[in-house]
Amino acid sequence: MLQGVTAWLDNAPRRVFALLSAVCVGLLAFGLYLQHGVGLEPCPMCIVQRYTLVFIAIVSGLSGVSDKKILHVGGAALLLLAAGFGAFVAARQSWLQWYPPEVVSCGRDFYGMIETFPLQRAIPMIFKGGGDCTQVDWTLLGGSIANWSFLCFVLIGLLTLALLGRRRG
Repeated sequence: MLQGVTAWLDNAPRRVFALLSAVCVGLLAFGLYLQHGVGLEPCPMCIVQRYTLVFIAIVSGLSGVSDKKILHVGGAALLLLAAGFGAFVAARQSWLQWYPPEVVSCGRDFYGMIETFPLQRAIPMIFKGGGDCTQVDWTLLGGSIANWSFLCFVLIGLLTLALLGRRRG
């Protein structure tokens, strides 16, 4: 089984990058469904995780388009850093959910920001999100969105690390 995975990594790095990009787009689409379809308000940490997924999708997509080994190695290194950052933010959010502080301040209402503040102040506030980072509004198999996000970032990092190890050799 492990030999089959390593052979796949050796022979198809472009497919691995395409798979990573597609997975990130799928995760982003699911996040948008939860926001607009279910009505969950993303918190600032959720927004940061979304931007990290966008970055991973773009870098993996661009790395997969090329057939050059140096771009694969450079892209994989960037992906590894981004996945580590995303895992850190998701782990911090999970920690806050398990051990919430007494006072929580995570952001403002989206429409209230646009109506109340001038555009140059409202745009940065939009990217801060509006939900409570410590609140668990949705779970799957006992894990919150932050827990699942952490797992996804770790898996992305492990796959990228395996790809990086195989491409360097």
